Amino acid sequence: MSKAFFITTMGCQMNDYDSDILAHSLIHAGYCKADAPEDADVILINTCTVRAKPEQKAYTLIGRMSALKERRPHVLLAVVGCLAQQKGNQLMKRFPQVDLVMGPREIGGFKDILKRIQNTRQRVEATKLEGSLDYPLPPQGYYRGRVTGYVSIMEGCNNFCTYCIVPYVRGREVSRPPREIIQEAEHLVSEGVREITLLGQNVNSYVWKGTKAWNFCALLRELNALRGLMRLRFTTSHPKDLSRELIECFGELDKLCPHIHLPFQAGSNTVLRGMGRGYTRQEYLELVQALRRVRPDIAITSDVMVGFPGERDKDFEMTLDLIKQVQFDSLFSFKYSDRKGTVAEKRRDKVEETEKASRLTRLQTLEKEIMLTKNQALEGRHVQVLVEGKSKRGHQLAGRTGTNKIVNFQSDSRTLGDIIKVNIKHAGAHSLTGEPCGP
Repeated sequence: MSKAFFITTMGCQMNDYDSDILAHSLIHAGYCKADAPEDADVILINTCTVRAKPEQKAYTLIGRMSALKERRPHVLLAVVGCLAQQKGNQLMKRFPQVDLVMGPREIGGFKDILKRIQNTRQRVEATKLEGSLDYPLPPQGYYRGRVTGYVSIMEGCNNFCTYCIVPYVRGREVSRPPREIIQEAEHLVSEGVREITLLGQNVNSYVWKGTKAWNFCALLRELNALRGLMRLRFTTSHPKDLSRELIECFGELDKLCPHIHLPFQAGSNTVLRGMGRGYTRQEYLELVQALRRVRPDIAITSDVMVGFPGERDKDFEMTLDLIKQVQFDSLFSFKYSDRKGTVAEKRRDKVEETEKASRLTRLQTLEKEIMLTKNQALEGRHVQVLVEGKSKRGHQLAGRTGTNKIVNFQSDSRTLGDIIKVNIKHAGAHSLTGEPCGP
């Protein structure tokens, strides 16, 4: 009887990709997927620590899985990802049931680490941040049945924004060889994946200096020519690295979706300087204008923070004003929380929690109004939707437009992986409902 594994993933798309890499290693080692942690011989908790809330959720989950291991001592319990990198040995002391603490840069070598633990039954802390990105090949058939997929092109961050823990837990920027990226994309397409999202903490700073020099735009052009691929996306971009060449790609490459996630974080230059973001409010607005000149229908989504240390009422009002000017299609908004070891953590001019909560409510109310208005403008119009699978509503299918808007509709499951035309009948703030009206 083969052994089984169970992976819980917390956080971002990058963590989803890392969990797939871990699964590849386990399948190559002879394991199969379990439906529940109670049925697994290996349990992995892939963590996030970019904000306080996911970190607390991770501690709760580690506690629950530790209790499960007490009842099933043979289980190998591993904590991986950003929290593992940040806390390291502290986690092993706090949770004696944990066998492995492993940071993101060690994931490619997980198969060897697993063997070491099984052979020695010793607990292991693997938290090196150096080295290249070496990922195992996906097992044959792993992506079959999926319409969308991810490919990581780089790891780490060199920006050291004053509030951000990422450079400390993901390391400095390292790019993967373009040939490996292209081969992985070709493999996904061969198994039926029709849309690929390129991942990295700062994808637009991708660079490879081999016999031929590659930048991010060169990589996009190569993947755009991939036969069988219908759509290409990427996330996340840093405004200070958004080049004119990349902006022009939105007008040149037919498979590149008209959507960009471009975090602005704050609308006040004073706050942006305090964050160490490397651009001004005006420069961000000019990038938005340039994107819309090249691709008028482009959807722009973003990240925004409220309550950064020293943020005054007038700074917050400037953030609201920027949101009104840009009219974002969607926003990931959150309150500032201290991340241990960052510059901002040491500042004394912190904003009160009640004030942060009040500002976040005002911002989210404004953005919901904007999202609803923009989506309602699509009622009665035909949009192209890539059919991805069952809707969360259960009795419908769902897919996304090129602008990354979720559409729910009734249709035959044979359309999975197809791009179909849907007439939008109803719009909510977060999704659309429609009826198919042709290929």
